[in-house]
Amino acid sequence: MKTVCFYFQLHQPFRLKRYRFFDIGNDHYYYDDFQNEEIIRQIAERCYVPANRTLLEMIRSGARFKAAFSISGTALEQMEVYTPEVIDGFRDLARTGHIEFLAETYAHSLASLGDTEEFKDQVILHRNKIHNLFGVYPKVFRNTELIYSDEIADSVCALGYKHMLTEGAKHVLGWKSPNYVYASAARPELKLLLKNDRFSEDISIRFHNYSWSEYPLTADKFMSWIASTPAEEQIINLFMNYDVLGSFHPAESGIFEFFKALPRFADEKGIRFSLPSEVFALLRPVGSISAPYPMSWVDEEKDCSSWLGNVLQQEAFGKICQISERVRLIEDRRIRQDWNYLQSSDHFYYMNTKHPGEKNFTPYDNPYEAFNNYMNVLSDFIVRVNAQFPSSIENEELNSLLTTIRNQGQEIEKLHKEIDRLKKKPRSLPTS
Repeated sequence: MKTVCFYFQLHQPFRLKRYRFFDIGNDHYYYDDFQNEEIIRQIAERCYVPANRTLLEMIRSGARFKAAFSISGTALEQMEVYTPEVIDGFRDLARTGHIEFLAETYAHSLASLGDTEEFKDQVILHRNKIHNLFGVYPKVFRNTELIYSDEIADSVCALGYKHMLTEGAKHVLGWKSPNYVYASAARPELKLLLKNDRFSEDISIRFHNYSWSEYPLTADKFMSWIASTPAEEQIINLFMNYDVLGSFHPAESGIFEFFKALPRFADEKGIRFSLPSEVFALLRPVGSISAPYPMSWVDEEKDCSSWLGNVLQQEAFGKICQISERVRLIEDRRIRQDWNYLQSSDHFYYMNTKHPGEKNFTPYDNPYEAFNNYMNVLSDFIVRVNAQFPSSIENEELNSLLTTIRNQGQEIEKLHKEIDRLKKKPRSLPTS
């Protein structure tokens, strides 16, 4: 029996205000609060609220629809402040048992490409955020923009995750189909679900493209296409931004009606919906996937060049990675908060030169303006970090301090476990 696995991404960065060279050392607040509030409210009104309501109505009416969600920590923070009704909507959905929250990096960052320790810290921070808001710990991992490589597989396994979503990139798959469960070639214990590009993009990109030869896309037609895939291909992974519902495709395009109709035509064709964790429990890997170089779900290349493809991006990313050891020694809440916000992958995406004129996804007039603004902010941030841990302190000293801190943390954890063991140990009665 074929199954469809839906996964939706939700992310909003903290966008930076216009920050001039002369602000360095004088202004330590970096964010455009007006723009951040306006954007999250607009998207919530057009997409998040009506989409949550639509899915909830579908599920409560008996539709066997299921979906997974990956929501960045920065998006959750903005929802808590500006659109708490979105958080409430996800809590209602969670109570149905028909949705699953995925793990990811807190800031939707590129930490997996530059700093293993920071990657670990952000995943743990995000996991705790999901638990605090929704009462569950994610079981399946999904990296920023589905970025994956053999090296990242090691980092994910080290965090205890055995299941992960990623892109079904043609240059990695070769002749293989994305419609199976695979194992990581580097870490066979890590199982992978791969995005089906064709079917995902039929909804996410082509749904209301009037020049598309298959327009209009109906639920009946779409499910017929899925049903016609080879019988042995049991899993179709549809991964996309949640903004598809109401934002990328406005309500008048019929996108909500399309989703409402999917379960009916899926039932008619013997197709079900499953959560990623259910798929991993049900199906075994048919082979392994090796990705020596990082891949993502962006652009035709399916690589990381949209964030790190030019010298501007590489310079900015290199600078922020250089101070990671110092930041980890700082307990100042504001510095740690800024550190998270400045790592969002969006800041580097705004600097890319691959998509000139892509005004819908950048607040800047051009990549060079994005680079200058970010580097001005980062320069001030570095001044604040160096005020607590001067640059004169060599990295060897910092590494020694970090090693000591980690060893102390491990020792404390061992002692806590020993205390718990002794508390559970039954007391022997005194003999007379």
